[in-house]
Amino acid sequence: MADARGKPQKMNRSHGYLRISDAARLVGVSPSILRTWESVGLVTPVRTDSHYRLFSAGDVRLLKRAQFLRRARGMNAPAIVHLLRSEGLLANRTAAKPGPLGSRLRRLRLEKGHSLSQVAKAVALSIGFLSALERGHMSASIATLRRLANFYRVNILSLFDAAATSPNRVRAGERKILDAGPGVRMELLAWGDVVMEPHLFRIAPGAGSGDSYAHEGEEFLFVLRGALEITLDGGEPTELRAGDSFYFASNVRHRWMNRGKREVLVLWINTPPTF
Repeated sequence: MADARGKPQKMNRSHGYLRISDAARLVGVSPSILRTWESVGLVTPVRTDSHYRLFSAGDVRLLKRAQFLRRARGMNAPAIVHLLRSEGLLANRTAAKPGPLGSRLRRLRLEKGHSLSQVAKAVALSIGFLSALERGHMSASIATLRRLANFYRVNILSLFDAAATSPNRVRAGERKILDAGPGVRMELLAWGDVVMEPHLFRIAPGAGSGDSYAHEGEEFLFVLRGALEITLDGGEPTELRAGDSFYFASNVRHRWMNRGKREVLVLWINTPPTF
């Protein structure tokens, strides 16, 4: 993340980003090794406008696995990439094409006559982070998107696409895809004039909602693959494994995270539609 002058700032942990020096220290390697691993496709950090690398918690988890393979098994970078791909840890880490989120956020801000600093202060973000988000160089967690949507008095879905009603049948290749922060991909299974809002969530290792959040309605989850940790109202975390279902009232503050080593796949239904 960078400030208004393009200089790097220390990451707010709620955003889940670290500078390359901090990520290297946590992993136990030099920044030059992280750059080498990036060049062979082991990790793809996000970039600021000034091209500073930013690593998510999921990136760090993957890099620690790579460091273990490097030290314990003597594997080089290409071999590590091959093994991690065979284990399914790199299968869904390719960055999606930039969507219209940034341009929509910028248009909303200009229509309201707000400056970057006014919006950043209102939603508890740094100016640099918001600026990078509007330029499409950063992605935001669901908690952050919800704060922005509440500030602009819109739903989250409208930040991505002013969608028409979906057909009765939505083929896999026709789903609307929302990038909801590093490692979190939401695939809409129906949209528009609907009573329920079903999603297919793909959550990478180390990824999650960011801060806790709440809204009106009810939610139902069914874990299809992996294990998801969910925490309600600051209580004890509940681990949901494949085959488990979970229901809760959305006005209870909640947060969730994938603490495992493989992607989590969740059928997630909101009613009334909130995204």
